[in-house]
Amino acid sequence: MEDKRLLEILSEDYPNIRVASAEITNLNAILALPKGTEFFLSDLHGEHEAFIHMIRSASGVIRSKIDEIFGPDLTLEEREDLASLIYNAEAEIERKKKTEKDFGKWCRKAIYQMVEICKSVSAKYTRSRVRNRLPKDFAYSIDELIHADDEANKASYYTAIIRSIVECGVAEEYIIELAEATSSLACDRLHIIGDIFDRGPHPDTIMDFLMDYHDVDFQWGNHDIVWMGAATGNWACITNVLRMNISYNNFDMLEIGYGINLRPLSNFASRVYADDSCEFFKPHVLDENKYDPVDENLAAKMHKAIAICQFKVEGQRIMDHPEYHLENRLSLNQVDFEKGTMEIKGETYELRDKNFPTVDPKDPYKLTEDEIDLLNRLEASFLKSEKLQKHIRFMFSHGALYKCTNGNLLYHGCIPLTEDGEFKECTIDGVTKKGKAYMDFLDEEVRKAYFVDEDPDRVGRSGDIMWYLWLGKDSPLFGKDQMTTFERCFIADKKTHKENTVPYYKLIKERKTCEMILKEFGLTGKSSKILNGHVPVKIKDGESPIKGDGLLYVIDGGISKAYQKQTGIAGYTFIYNSRFMALVEHKPYEPLKEDGTQVFHSPKLTTVHTLDKRMLIRDTDQGKELLQQVNELKELVEAYRKGIIKETY
Repeated sequence: MEDKRLLEILSEDYPNIRVASAEITNLNAILALPKGTEFFLSDLHGEHEAFIHMIRSASGVIRSKIDEIFGPDLTLEEREDLASLIYNAEAEIERKKKTEKDFGKWCRKAIYQMVEICKSVSAKYTRSRVRNRLPKDFAYSIDELIHADDEANKASYYTAIIRSIVECGVAEEYIIELAEATSSLACDRLHIIGDIFDRGPHPDTIMDFLMDYHDVDFQWGNHDIVWMGAATGNWACITNVLRMNISYNNFDMLEIGYGINLRPLSNFASRVYADDSCEFFKPHVLDENKYDPVDENLAAKMHKAIAICQFKVEGQRIMDHPEYHLENRLSLNQVDFEKGTMEIKGETYELRDKNFPTVDPKDPYKLTEDEIDLLNRLEASFLKSEKLQKHIRFMFSHGALYKCTNGNLLYHGCIPLTEDGEFKECTIDGVTKKGKAYMDFLDEEVRKAYFVDEDPDRVGRSGDIMWYLWLGKDSPLFGKDQMTTFERCFIADKKTHKENTVPYYKLIKERKTCEMILKEFGLTGKSSKILNGHVPVKIKDGESPIKGDGLLYVIDGGISKAYQKQTGIAGYTFIYNSRFMALVEHKPYEPLKEDGTQVFHSPKLTTVHTLDKRMLIRDTDQGKELLQQVNELKELVEAYRKGIIKETY
């Protein structure tokens, strides 16, 4: 009876044998197509221009297609111009308007060339799927052009389409839309393995871009989770987020992008630190603010003010959560305010900044009334930010702590392990778990903290689990023994800044460790890999992103400008298509120049695994779902034939 009820529900969409059989035929055809290309990136850290360029260029795939198709017929300069057109169509069109004598002729030629590239990257998809990726207003004509054949009697037809586009005055818009469609078709699915936020200027722009993307998922990173906690109103997370982004001069993103009102903080900081230069709190200026520039001295005062609030709030959270075992990170009570020193592990260090006007030495973690008022106002800004809450909800609906997809395991940081290489038993809120069970438990707790706050009256405390995942010793997103923020702010001696990584990062060099982790998550396939980010790979120092005899890939190569001096490169993309897996190494992104030109460096692609045979959709996770649909439709057809369910027409 249950099977019949389910078949009756299915019959509403497929009311007779003919319709159901047609869908079976369609699905079987899709199953026989090659697997789509997956792109994996991590640690974007707000670098919106570099990231969007990677997507538009398909991490070098578009350039390879241009060479493959037009190599013998176009000069190197012409091929580079065509690539630039697809990467940044608006800018290249403006440049060509100034340099081309016959702009209409250039448009016709550009459309023809772009159609050939679009045709190549769409070859493995069904025509209906390609149509769904095309811009609505131009879908019909683009569809006709990219599915053109070589029949001589149709040549004039296609020429007429292109000529008409130019004559109607829509060539510029058409080229822009065609460029976006080409980039979209080059990447079937996008996986972001953590850390969209912090350091770089515009994670908000990245999130806007991804919310419009056709197929994307996230594996949350430590910098994402602290923003997710801030979106619950958690004071420890809010102060961390503000401290980091003020320290990187990201005022445009905070105030313009997310509408966070920083006026209460600037007023408070100006008043409390009026006579304090806050010399050691001046921001790292990697990008200039366009709409909301803040004076360097005021930014330094704001940075120090929110940092002190952070240390107070975190101290309170540590004392309220002894089960987090973070007592060693209680900082303010270790300070001798009269001498201006701090004791760490038996050694005494002089503080380089000794001015603490809001700290009561007798009760150093107590917030002043002004600080409480400030944090209440900041909490309201985070809770009321419509764009931020929309972005965080999208990260929940499209993200998780980890993901298993097409035989690969994706997570941002690590899986907690013991020194002996076993899964570490970790206890949070009285619950002890390890391995996959621990990751599942944390994922569930994070969702509950955002969607089902059991005690909404706890001011600034909702989302404590996110704060723990930001800096806790057993956090799979952090992976270090401690976070030395206070030491970095107040102590010059760099040996106090040391943050030691957990055993995982040493153990993953061994194949057996990676095999153990894959098996724990049910992945035993010959081509299964682990992909994570979090720790920048210092290529210039001889480090390799490949671990565990080729089973694990650390794909944090330093998209963030803040890391590029350490890594020597500017990020990685891991590519998985129907024939091979490849690691793409990027060079630093160069923005548009004043004269309208732009230099695009070709990335270095290295094949790291070749499949024994071409992978079809039937071999993928999506294929398993489609096969299930085929079997259900076959059961429906059989039910129609036996008269168990009536056909309708």
